[in-house]
Amino acid sequence: MVGKKLSILVSTILLVGALGGCSNSKTSKAGNTQKDNVKKIGITQIVEHPALDSAREGFIQALKDKNYVDGQNIKIDFQNAQGDMPTTQTIADKFVNDDVDLILAIATSSAQASYNATQKSNKDIPIVITAVTDPVKAGIVKSMDNPGTNVTGTSDAAPMDGQFKLIKKIVPSSKKIGIVYNTSEVNSEVQVDEAKKVAANFGFEIITQGITSENEIPQALEAVLDKIDVLYVIKDNMVASAMPTVTRKCFAKKIPVIGSESAHVKAGAIATEGIDYKKLGYETGLKAVQILEGKTPSEIPVETQKESTIVINQDAVKKLNIKIPEDISSKAEKMTGGVE
Repeated sequence: MVGKKLSILVSTILLVGALGGCSNSKTSKAGNTQKDNVKKIGITQIVEHPALDSAREGFIQALKDKNYVDGQNIKIDFQNAQGDMPTTQTIADKFVNDDVDLILAIATSSAQASYNATQKSNKDIPIVITAVTDPVKAGIVKSMDNPGTNVTGTSDAAPMDGQFKLIKKIVPSSKKIGIVYNTSEVNSEVQVDEAKKVAANFGFEIITQGITSENEIPQALEAVLDKIDVLYVIKDNMVASAMPTVTRKCFAKKIPVIGSESAHVKAGAIATEGIDYKKLGYETGLKAVQILEGKTPSEIPVETQKESTIVINQDAVKKLNIKIPEDISSKAEKMTGGVE
């Protein structure tokens, strides 16, 4: 009798253990399934500055608003190249080797590196771009309406007519407009070419000074400031990273700076008519959601932001004793700062 009870007890223990093992196995499988469902998103950014940071923040906010949350159903790997071109390629290669589900490439250099990495590896990883002025000339899409590659996203093409209208109204005596730009960035060359075309409609002469590193900016400014009436800062990541130096040198020579986006104005440019980079990044995020939910980049047009906003730096205007016409001032967003 005792033996029989002992046998029943042992059988019960084994049965409970078996059930527990099955339960743990199911939990483990469920846990793995949940982990497998987490989408890996690599974010590559050429350099840290307010416009590009805002674009990244807008992108992440769009994902969150559509229930894609970092640490839950997505995992974001953010990498910043700190302005070093070879590092952009290293970052892109890492994302491809990691088999991420999607890449956000912020700025032209990062976008080209990401595209090249996917092409040479024959991996069709979707890439969404933002803060890229001309993705067609950058060689990463076939057209804006029909990308035809694994790339889509948003362009930050500036309303250059609006910028030159501002110069004409705010500094009406100006004739010669200076541009300092990175000669190795396609994005910048595109803008310089456009500036030369548009400037002719306003009677402006464009005087350029090329650079290849941030260390050359002070010398480039010294070479150009005595020849110009206004410095126009295009969307050039290298120059944008050195805006405190740019505005300080220009203030010393009493040269007004017109920016191409609000981060330039915050850093001391007197005004801009530009786009909102956070909104631009947000629109890019919505495109990423479409891809995560089944669309391919080639189906999604690359778009530009249609709306622009005039922004004025009141401290810079006061320092240079410039009077802003009422029709501009009344509709402009005002800010301060960036003036020593």
